[in-house]
Amino acid sequence: MPAFVALLRGINVGKAKRIAMADLRALLAGLGYTNVATLLNSGNAVFHAARGSSAAHASAISSAIAERLKLDVPVIVKSAKEFVAIAAANPMTGKTINPTRVLIAFAQDSSTLSQLASIRARVGPPEQFVLGRNAAYFHCPDGILKSEAAASLLGKLTVTITTRNLATVQKLLARAGVSGARGSASSAGLRRRRDQAPVDA
Repeated sequence: MPAFVALLRGINVGKAKRIAMADLRALLAGLGYTNVATLLNSGNAVFHAARGSSAAHASAISSAIAERLKLDVPVIVKSAKEFVAIAAANPMTGKTINPTRVLIAFAQDSSTLSQLASIRARVGPPEQFVLGRNAAYFHCPDGILKSEAAASLLGKLTVTITTRNLATVQKLLARAGVSGARGSASSAGLRRRRDQAPVDA
C-alpha cells in the first residue's frame, strides 16, 4: 500500500490554529488511512492509502480539518515517491551542511513555486537559493534568524506553499520507510545544534 506524507501549513504557531497531534492521527485514521504517524508538533504526518492521488488526499484532509476541527488549514500531500524525488533533487549537499539550515519549500501545484523567484535578489554569499522543478531549496549557513533571504522566503509563502527544514524531511523519509535525501551525511554534531528556531511553516 503506497505511503504518503502530509504537511499542514501554519498550525501550532502561537495561539492560532492549534491541533494536537493525537487529534490529527485520529482524523487521518477516520479518513481510512492506515499506519498513521506524526512527527513534531508542526503538522507532519505519514500515512498509507490504497488509492487516491496526492492532491485528492490533500483536499480530503483539509476538508476534514475544516469540518471536524473548525480550522482552515492548507494541506500539501506528496506520495513517498514524490517526496523522495524532491529530497534527492536537493542541491545543497556536503558533509558539513547543517540540515536545520536548509529549507525546502513544497507546493501541491509546483507551478506556484514561481512566486518565490524574487527571493534570489536577497540571497548573499554564502547563502544559496535554487528554484527547482518540484520544490525550492534554500541554504543559510549563518542561521535562518539572521538571514534576510530566509525572512523574505517565509514572508512570501502563500497558502499553497509550506517549508520544512532538511532535518525534518530526513525524519519524514525514515517514518515513511524510504530514503533519498542527499546531504544525509551531515555530521551528527551539527544536527544537535540548537542555536536557531526550528522552521516548519
